Amino acid sequence: MREIAAPREREASSNYINRDLSWLEFNWRVLQEAQDAETPLLERAKFLAIVASNLDEFMSVRVAGIKDQIKAGYIKKDFTGYTPAGLFKRIMKRSAKMVSEQYKSYRDVSRQLAKEGIIFTDYEDLNISQRKAMDIYFHDIVFPVLTPMAVDQSRPFPLVHTQAVYLAVVLMKEGDDPEEEPYFAIVQVPSNLARCIEVPARSNSKKHEFVLLEDLIEHHIKTLFSGYTPISVHGFRLTRNADLTLNEEGAEDLLEEIEKELRRRRWGAPVRLEVQKGIHAYALTQLMDEFEVTDNSIEIDGPLDLSFLMKLAFSLKGYDNLKYKPIEPVYPSELLEVEDIFGKLKQQDVLLYHPYESFDAVTDFVVQAAYDADVLAIKMTLYRVSGNSPLIQALARAAESGKQVTVVVELKARFDEERNIAWARKLEQSGCHVVYGLVGLKTHAKITLVVRQEPDGLRRYVHVGTGNYNDSTAKLYTDIGLFTSDPIIGEDASALFNEVTGYSAPHNWKAFGVAPTVMKDRLFEKIRREAQHAVEGRPARIIAKLNSLSNQEMIDELYEASKAGVKIELIVRGVCCLRPGVEGLSENISVISIVDRFLEHSRIIYFENGGENEMYLSSADWMTRNLTKRIELTCPVFDQDLRKILMRILELSLGDNVKARMLQPNGMYARVINEAPPLRSQFEAMKIKVWKKKSHT
Repeated sequence: MREIAAPREREASSNYINRDLSWLEFNWRVLQEAQDAETPLLERAKFLAIVASNLDEFMSVRVAGIKDQIKAGYIKKDFTGYTPAGLFKRIMKRSAKMVSEQYKSYRDVSRQLAKEGIIFTDYEDLNISQRKAMDIYFHDIVFPVLTPMAVDQSRPFPLVHTQAVYLAVVLMKEGDDPEEEPYFAIVQVPSNLARCIEVPARSNSKKHEFVLLEDLIEHHIKTLFSGYTPISVHGFRLTRNADLTLNEEGAEDLLEEIEKELRRRRWGAPVRLEVQKGIHAYALTQLMDEFEVTDNSIEIDGPLDLSFLMKLAFSLKGYDNLKYKPIEPVYPSELLEVEDIFGKLKQQDVLLYHPYESFDAVTDFVVQAAYDADVLAIKMTLYRVSGNSPLIQALARAAESGKQVTVVVELKARFDEERNIAWARKLEQSGCHVVYGLVGLKTHAKITLVVRQEPDGLRRYVHVGTGNYNDSTAKLYTDIGLFTSDPIIGEDASALFNEVTGYSAPHNWKAFGVAPTVMKDRLFEKIRREAQHAVEGRPARIIAKLNSLSNQEMIDELYEASKAGVKIELIVRGVCCLRPGVEGLSENISVISIVDRFLEHSRIIYFENGGENEMYLSSADWMTRNLTKRIELTCPVFDQDLRKILMRILELSLGDNVKARMLQPNGMYARVINEAPPLRSQFEAMKIKVWKKKSHT
């Protein structure tokens, strides 16, 4: 199992690890999955695509923000000890090394795929019949879509779209002196055509050969420039600032304001320029002068934008041996063959663990509510929804049948803004009350409330989740959902929607911890309570499973609890700014990260509480934005059997010695190695039917 030689230098001597450098360490761990020979080959290709997509978002948002600070002359150090300029240099050094490793891995994966009959080939290596087929494809499909764009005194540099692949073409006019200054043009590689074009198979061959679209265009580039001779054709790709800057206070219509900002995103400031290795010096000068990214350009030894590997890996048929074995999510046993979900939830709470248990149970809950004559109202938050969500259809059906349907749609969910605008309009047309949340705050809580008229009065049914109401990502992310008819949780759920949709005085939350008002303080109280238990000799332990931990106040509270003797075990998939294992500061804190087949996404918090343990689900990570700038939710799990299931999930993660990496005091990660039998937590979780049943016996 090969490890990537990530930079091993220590972080600044701060008590904290820098957030952006910690994120780069996370992407290194994703890259390690692509390099792991134990990972199925097409899954390795998918991990390479994920590394590329992750880095794109990081550059377009995080690095873009750092560049804005540098441009504004901001020189103050952050709490981890970095100035924007110093951090930018460190990021670029590490990310350049990461990209180099990424393309080494790409070449290795490509060689291995070729052995399996999946070949990325050059046009020149095709036989005559294959070339003829590709020529026809180019002239019939590709050529009509292409637009060559010359750059000269009369034609200024055209708009270059963010993260699109282009060809930089250096030309000489036929008959001109070769010593004269060449001509320059660019051609966009159409993003609406397949990037990987499958070539007709050779006779008596079962191999699948592919030509990249940009290579096909390059071979036929002369057809776009008659009378000129191409001297050089190389790819380039620009990443622009993609962070939206909204004037919510002055926006009469938030939906229109976001649409306007999405259009502006096309003209965002250049952040990163990727160029193909060997690019002509004249072309590079033209690009650098236009985009002014001399401090953030990178030469790529291979195809630009490896995210195309994701689609290839998903679409290839007949290569199941090169993929993980498909899993069939089980329908939750508690709801199996139950015709009346509400009747069942009257009797007991139900916990769901995705993707091992089917998201269909959540869909069925909303669909039954939509068709149930006794349901008076449905209220729901939507942050990221799939392309063809059955939930949207069910909500629309409920509104059309006369039910009160309120949907809080988060229009500012980054990179899902356009999709959410479309759903918002569809829901409004169906008669739903669509609310866009509160000014300045993203609504990130995941909650559904169903109000039902029953013989003994109104009853509230609630679903609270750690993940989005997205049936597609529910097959790829690990998340927890809770169904309950507990009256205390139901009362808090109603209060939460009233605060978001109307004018309402701060509620005295009985069950929920809600950000940005009380969640952080309540978490601090519980952490301090554990510290007091430790000082007084009572059982004291905290386990928190999160995506990210970067809030300085939260880290300081955990440091204090560690110094008081509290055992703190953190399972943090991504960014972690806490430095564990430092004598006198955090020697009682351990941090592990698990990167595996599924994206670890659930947030679970456990407090030992002197033997009276408490367990919570949350939509929030322990980041400043979650605790202070978003509407987030922490919900207790009251049922003892369900708490046992959650503890089993935490124990599996803590016991993982196959895919877990442990954070070291120097900010780097090392694989967990011990003498225990191999335990791969995500694979062990597939036995959920067995250990879920045991928790009830």
